[in-house]
Amino acid sequence: MKSLIPFLFAIAVVTSGCSEDAASVQAEIPEDTPATFGQFAEGMNAYVDGEFVIVESTGVPNHGSPYFSTSDDLYEAYNGDNPEFRLNPNRIAAQNLTFRIPLYPQEATNKQATPLGPIGVSLNGVPFYNQYAGPDQPLTFEINSFDQYLGHPQQFGGYHYHMEPVYITDIVGKDGLIGYLLDGFPVYGPVESGQNVTNRDLDEWHGHSHATAEYPDGIYHYHITAEDPYLNGNGFFGVAGTVSQ
Repeated sequence: MKSLIPFLFAIAVVTSGCSEDAASVQAEIPEDTPATFGQFAEGMNAYVDGEFVIVESTGVPNHGSPYFSTSDDLYEAYNGDNPEFRLNPNRIAAQNLTFRIPLYPQEATNKQATPLGPIGVSLNGVPFYNQYAGPDQPLTFEINSFDQYLGHPQQFGGYHYHMEPVYITDIVGKDGLIGYLLDGFPVYGPVESGQNVTNRDLDEWHGHSHATAEYPDGIYHYHITAEDPYLNGNGFFGVAGTVSQ
């Protein structure tokens, strides 16, 4: 398995095909660019374009899954703890994902609902999806197709997370930064100040504002929770960028 390779996001590029211990490649960072926009895995390209960060990813996870072909080095039979697990018929396929995320996120005057499909990107390049299996359809039954890392592919092979990406939180910690939504606001794990975060701790968009390790001056941020809606509530808190695939 490939490890997460941290680097300062601003004007930084990680070269595809690097070995696990390869260092990140960094250009000079403009002084008005936030010092720590995120930490991303090797094999992803990221750069600043005006007031946006562009993140390019294949969306293929850097961890095992039963949704890889059995001939793939990353194939890993299901070994999770859900006795109701059922493999869906889809298999992981590389995508051509380009996320265009605001470099300086701002609260939206009119909050927009999140769409089906990618609503953000995790540290290993796997997209985040919202809390629905389809239009207004809860994840109740779809959860049983999530692999041991709580992800699965859709009909075109696009692997994604609706819930906590446990492969990432096992590395960065349950309280760590795990990615960004399309509005540029960061997403953190399910623990804060040593306590499990619940929906009661968060607003209707599934976040709140205060200082974090990466943002000591304070910032709005989302949290993963164990209960629905898991990642995002009634929509984007900020003005969302775009994603093409």
